[in-house]
Amino acid sequence: MKKYLFNIKYIVLGTFVSIASCVSDDLADVGDLPDFTGPTPFYSVSDVTSSEFDCNDVELWANYDFSFQAGSNLAVNGTQYQWAISPSDGVALINPQLPVLEQSIDAELAAVVALEQEIAKLEFKIPCEADPAKVAVFEAEIAALEIQLQAAEDALSDETLQNVAALEAQITALESATLQDQELIFSFPGPGDYTVSLTVTDNLGKTDTTEKTLTVNQAIPTIPVPEISEPSFEDNSLFDGTGDGRDSWRVPSNAAWSPLSGGTTVIQINTDTNPVDAPNLPDGVQAAKFPADGARVAYQEIEVTPGATYVITYFSAFEENAFGDMKVSILTPNTSSYAEAQLEANIIASRLDNNVGRVDNVFKKHAITFDSGEHESVIIFATNSGVESRLDAFDISVKQ
Repeated sequence: MKKYLFNIKYIVLGTFVSIASCVSDDLADVGDLPDFTGPTPFYSVSDVTSSEFDCNDVELWANYDFSFQAGSNLAVNGTQYQWAISPSDGVALINPQLPVLEQSIDAELAAVVALEQEIAKLEFKIPCEADPAKVAVFEAEIAALEIQLQAAEDALSDETLQNVAALEAQITALESATLQDQELIFSFPGPGDYTVSLTVTDNLGKTDTTEKTLTVNQAIPTIPVPEISEPSFEDNSLFDGTGDGRDSWRVPSNAAWSPLSGGTTVIQINTDTNPVDAPNLPDGVQAAKFPADGARVAYQEIEVTPGATYVITYFSAFEENAFGDMKVSILTPNTSSYAEAQLEANIIASRLDNNVGRVDNVFKKHAITFDSGEHESVIIFATNSGVESRLDAFDISVKQ
């Protein structure tokens, strides 16, 4: 019996050895499965277009640059990339390290670059400014900034200059971008539709291509942020260093804009007497004060860009001895009286807040979003009722 069991054991062992030999790499074409997996190409693209327009929205220059990064399902397999552009006339290739190095230089020269940008902003405003007084202020500010700029340049350390020189040397030594790079920037000659294809080849010679249409849109001017004068009702905060905090908020006519059909409408000023390190006000040391009788109003017309969307923010505070509210409206520029300011046809947007649940003299932030439509200007108008109320820290931004 043991003899038979011994023979069976070796029969089974021989069978396993035979099976194992069938998958041995020493036996060609036996047990091996061919690799059918090929590359699946894809790419991402980011619009890094830059442009500049003058104050009349005339294009001065535009760089239609797009950053491309190729990818494949084969992370490590000797993958090669090949880009193609159609039409290709005028398309330039940029090494993606170039803008990185340029930004590094700006970071080294941060103080100098900041002053240069402030000067450029003022120089941008001058050609289209009709008020000679404002032009004179801008020119004086530029002159002062140029003195600061020279001082900042003179103060650059040897270490900073050496770092800048090293970065500039890296830029000079950069290899030219090629259509075989995994990452590169395409600089297009202008707006239009371009076909961008990417072919990926692995180290086994297998290849595949993906193709997309890229639409390069015409550069458009950046929508300027409107200016709200004396936004926090501070003294000497006008463009020329003057003003009592209320000058920009006066109505064109007391008689037309008085909620009580007569008397002064000029807002009062509330001054924060708390220490600087424990202020009551959201910004500065002054706020607009509206007496409980509702006789005072705030009015300011500001320039806007037709077709743009804006967000105005501000803070309000109330006394708590009775019910009271505060209404801030954005009015069409043709509104010419308090009565017309109540008509829905003249109200672009508005917000009504009251003192229910509010804490005495604690300021709360609010926001109003509005579309300028066809208007080149709008009116900010504020009025209150019931209790003494305050406004402070107006701000406006372009909604993207």
